[in-house]
Amino acid sequence: MDGFALRPLSPETWDAYAALIERHKGVWGGCWCLVFHEGQKKDAVAERRARKQALVTAGKSHAALVFDGDRAVGWAQYGPRDALLHIKNRKAYEAGADGEAPDDWRITCFFVDGDYRRRGVGELALNGALAEIARSGGGVVEAFPEAIEGQKTSAGFLWHGTLSMYERAGFSAIRKIGKHRWVVRRHVEGTKP
Repeated sequence: MDGFALRPLSPETWDAYAALIERHKGVWGGCWCLVFHEGQKKDAVAERRARKQALVTAGKSHAALVFDGDRAVGWAQYGPRDALLHIKNRKAYEAGADGEAPDDWRITCFFVDGDYRRRGVGELALNGALAEIARSGGGVVEAFPEAIEGQKTSAGFLWHGTLSMYERAGFSAIRKIGKHRWVVRRHVEGTKP
């Protein structure tokens, strides 16, 4: 997409990432994209911001950021399974997981600036996350998108991404774990640095 660039979340991109979240009042009530790391906690937004920054500084929180110039306008959060254990519909997920090999990576969360929605930023972030996973050695990637075809849905509530977006990126729908939520998987080949 013309005019957009991808960069990984890191201490160098922290300020642009934080500015995007702060422009949107902490995103989803001050989440700071920590729910999938640590579960739902009711604490001060400033504390959540500090914990997220500490994870980024330690290299334990990952995202593919989409930039328009110097401004971060979206992201896809990804990481190793053991760093992102808290998922929606956990009981249904675990009930149907018999016989499935565990995933190596998860893509858990998307956010796109309100001024940039429905312009392909989420899909660009997804492809950026897959590229970063490949650079980190690749493996089985799992995600939990929403099937929204035929529904009226606000783009602001699609923090898991859409099933059709993942299918375009080569993922296969494995099983349903919620009214509209699916488990999808894809193997990503690692690339040599």
